Amino acid sequence: MTLLGQQALHQLRLFFIALQFFTRIPIPGWVGFDPAWLHHASRYFPAVGWVVGAVAASTYAIASLWWPAAVAILMSMVISILLTGAFHEDGFADVCDGFGGGMTPVRVLEIMKDSRIGAYGAIGICLMLLSKFIVLVSLPTVLVIPALLLAHPLSRLFSCSLIWLLSYARQEGKAKPLAQQMTSNEFGIACLSVLLPAGVLLLWQPLMIDRLLPALVLMLLASFWLARVFFKKIGGYTGDCLGAVQQLSELAFYLGVLARVVSVNP
Repeated sequence: MTLLGQQALHQLRLFFIALQFFTRIPIPGWVGFDPAWLHHASRYFPAVGWVVGAVAASTYAIASLWWPAAVAILMSMVISILLTGAFHEDGFADVCDGFGGGMTPVRVLEIMKDSRIGAYGAIGICLMLLSKFIVLVSLPTVLVIPALLLAHPLSRLFSCSLIWLLSYARQEGKAKPLAQQMTSNEFGIACLSVLLPAGVLLLWQPLMIDRLLPALVLMLLASFWLARVFFKKIGGYTGDCLGAVQQLSELAFYLGVLARVVSVNP
């Protein structure tokens, strides 16, 4: 195999490692495993969002042939949660518990590490899921599929930006091997893995183009706010923080698309 072929194979392995880490999708046996790969696989964290978004959008498209849009959206949300094992939702709930109940950095980290869910976490994740459902139901049906396809990779890209910009706040944890500091080149790969397919998608669905700006602005504001809270409170991020940014920025994207729709069609 040529050097170029070996490099391409290695990048494919990194994508499969990210896919295995962030979803329940089985990966081919030939991929193998090396702990060192985990450190670099986060560059394909946003690319995994295309897989999740495609499954969610396909579920909605098929279900909408048989049931009302609200039922199809609910089924789409259920499938995406099953696909990821509620990985990001669990992180969001832990952040609600930790930052809602912890007064010191040490206590915040202790609470987030606890596998039990508290009142803040239960209320937070219920409101998050309900908000996403209501906003998606409120979107014109023609925009639901492109919204699902774009929101998942973009929200994971914003989440990935924490790995690039901040330091890991724990000395140990299951996310640490995967989520150490990213280089600018690695973050550039993450951006390309989202932006290039997104450009193709927008050519297919140009109605989304004039709705992207408010959606992206809301995503940026939500991610910046959470990053600021994380930095001030615990001096960095944890795996749970990544999940929280993904969840909130995904909701922010849907809200941005809906806000533009409302302004165009009052």
